[in-house]
Amino acid sequence: MYKTLTTSLENGIFIVTINRPDKMNALNRDVMADLNEITSEIERNSEIKAAIITGAGPKAFVAGADISEFVGLSNSEGATLAKTGQDIFFRIENASKPIVAAVNGFALGGGCELAMACHFRVASDNAKFGQPEVNLGLIPGYGGTQRLVQLIGKGRAMELLMTGNMIDANTALQYGLVNYVVPQSELIAKTKSILEIIITKAPLAISRCIEAANAVFAEGNGYDTEIRAFGECFETEDMKEGTSAFLEKRKPNFQGK
Repeated sequence: MYKTLTTSLENGIFIVTINRPDKMNALNRDVMADLNEITSEIERNSEIKAAIITGAGPKAFVAGADISEFVGLSNSEGATLAKTGQDIFFRIENASKPIVAAVNGFALGGGCELAMACHFRVASDNAKFGQPEVNLGLIPGYGGTQRLVQLIGKGRAMELLMTGNMIDANTALQYGLVNYVVPQSELIAKTKSILEIIITKAPLAISRCIEAANAVFAEGNGYDTEIRAFGECFETEDMKEGTSAFLEKRKPNFQGK
């Protein structure tokens, strides 16, 4: 079904693996098209409650974009490439179901941008992050200049963007770029364990948490988004079930309605 991705679904958790290990899972047109389509599948498939994006093999999550596709592009063609990438990563960032990056090995350039577009990140102890585009006479184009500032602050982001330096997993944890660092053999299990908790919660409330948190960085007033989303929750069967279960001292049975 997908040229560059493999997938598995178990107990509501959908694992998406970028499968170009011979190319360090570099992002090319096929990978980007597959990521766009799989985001649609995550949204429309009711059996999928949450998703993990990771990379094949022990060396790389995604080691960058496929630079061979950049050669000879004009100003307008480069801008179009960036717009396409940003649009796909916006869809991941604004998905109504949790999408988490399990970062194994290198997450550089477009790989770092993909990881940052996910709702949060878990890293293996051999993970390395960076935006080395300046070494190619470029800048990040898939949202990296924006999300890096949002996640680690302007000063640190400026340094990484302008030096092109990499940081290791523990530095990424210190900076707040990742939530956890674990041995590589435990990476998927740790990520799944977090999602196993999340998918027991009210799905409509989870989607509104994503929407409201993303509104911090969007145009307009995020507090207004929170007010609207909070009010909408009162119209859901899940809210009625959740409050009833709390008062009755039992576990809720959320249906996503």
